[in-house]
Amino acid sequence: MGRIAIIDGIRTPFCKMGTAFNFTSAQELGRIVTRELLERTGVDAKVIDEVIFGCVGQPADAANIARVIALLSGIPKTTPAFTVHRNCASGLESVMDAAIKIKADEGRCFLTGGTESMSNIPFYFSKDYQEFLGALMRAKTLPEKLKIFTKFRFKFLSPKVGLQLGLTDPVCGLNMGQTAEVLAKEFGISRTDQDKFSLISHQRALQSRSFLREEIVPVIPSPKFKEAVMDDNGPRDNQSFEALAKLKPYFERGTGTVTAGNSSQITDGAAAILVADEDKAKELGKEPLGYVRSYAVAGVEPQRMGIGPAHAIPQALKKAGLKFSDVQAFEINEAFAAQVLACVKALESNDFAKKFGYEGYTGAINPDKLNVHGGAIALGHPVGASGARLILTMLKHLKRNNLQYGVVSLCIGGGQGAAMVLERK
Repeated sequence: MGRIAIIDGIRTPFCKMGTAFNFTSAQELGRIVTRELLERTGVDAKVIDEVIFGCVGQPADAANIARVIALLSGIPKTTPAFTVHRNCASGLESVMDAAIKIKADEGRCFLTGGTESMSNIPFYFSKDYQEFLGALMRAKTLPEKLKIFTKFRFKFLSPKVGLQLGLTDPVCGLNMGQTAEVLAKEFGISRTDQDKFSLISHQRALQSRSFLREEIVPVIPSPKFKEAVMDDNGPRDNQSFEALAKLKPYFERGTGTVTAGNSSQITDGAAAILVADEDKAKELGKEPLGYVRSYAVAGVEPQRMGIGPAHAIPQALKKAGLKFSDVQAFEINEAFAAQVLACVKALESNDFAKKFGYEGYTGAINPDKLNVHGGAIALGHPVGASGARLILTMLKHLKRNNLQYGVVSLCIGGGQGAAMVLERK
């Protein structure tokens, strides 16, 4: 069987929650990138065997959002679709699932990707308030309604924030920022190191704006916008180390080191990637952007979820038959600066490699080869889409610089890590 080809990809700008895409649904963001990818590649929608999209905060009004996106994009109703949810790696999971299906001879061409509108993750009312409203609607007479009204309590109106619930691990009880604090202490990651890393993320994102535009489709979010959104709006032109240093710890008051400034931004966005077997790409007359060589998912303790990439990367390299030294570029999703720096420290540790049997598949990462166009601290982290964005950014980088091997990886809430080895000819 030929290789798994990534024919091409596209994404929206990534926009901070509550800004340009505040009133744009996740399904609309997904439709935009899907339609644009088909238009740019000239691939007939009829050749798509299945649509697979990642999404974490799946909208109640778009159940199985992959199917909704497919139909809104003009993909035939006879083409099936399903949604995947592996938290932060959902976009990567969509490509992995397509690769698995191709290897199993269950299709030859897949439209994959991820979408997320974190602006539109809802607030939830309490069960007590639901019971109150249910009883009120069932009451048939005015006296019955008035009796029920006497049971109303103002505390019913205090909603639970869906985003906060989703970013809190139900097993260990820690939110994602607190798990980053765990790694900062375990690996001795200082506040200064975290803020320096974050500043570099912003600087690289700004310096790479022209490169990043190669993967972005401009979007006019609504008629009230007179101009299209061309760029990610997270990178800050005036970001400085001094400004980052002034921020107070957000997740652990007093002794903590993780702040809003050295954490990923809460963001809206979508990305789409066309995946096919190598022969199918040739039949379509397309020169692939690159190929999927291998992938791996590892499990870790939920309270140390950020260390997941340090386990997934060696496992993916072993499957690929490559050594750590073969890799010419790395993308590790910047959920938190502390988390990425902890993974870097673990990977360069001989003790870590020996403990888990990773000898030959770990090593020191040259900072100049890691997240060279910035990362989620500057660009944002629309959780369902980030994995697909990393694949697209990496393959564009490999092509631009005539490199052969790159690795993308993400930590995953709940205690996992995912990695994919990508290659060009």
